[in-house]
Amino acid sequence: MNTKEYKDFILERMDLPILAKSMMGGYLFYYENILFGGIYTNDNFLIKKTKSNQDYGLEEEIPYQGGKPMYLIVDFEDVDLLREIIINTCHDLKK
Repeated sequence: MNTKEYKDFILERMDLPILAKSMMGGYLFYYENILFGGIYTNDNFLIKKTKSNQDYGLEEEIPYQGGKPMYLIVDFEDVDLLREIIINTCHDLKK
């Protein structure tokens, strides 16, 4: 699956009004105008670390050389949980 197909797959699974902006071979994802994550190096879907998403037991990953650790999303089966993680992450980032 190429990066564009992966982006389309993620957006379809999340079923939220997510804006995806192409950036340097990957995509940045925005929900309610809040940058919460994206597809980075190695086509990994990563979200920003926040207080609420620490409770989900997600694996940390560095998005690119010199980047801050983010959480790796690999499970797309439980779409309700995925939406919850994204909404909670964006809620924390609003503060």
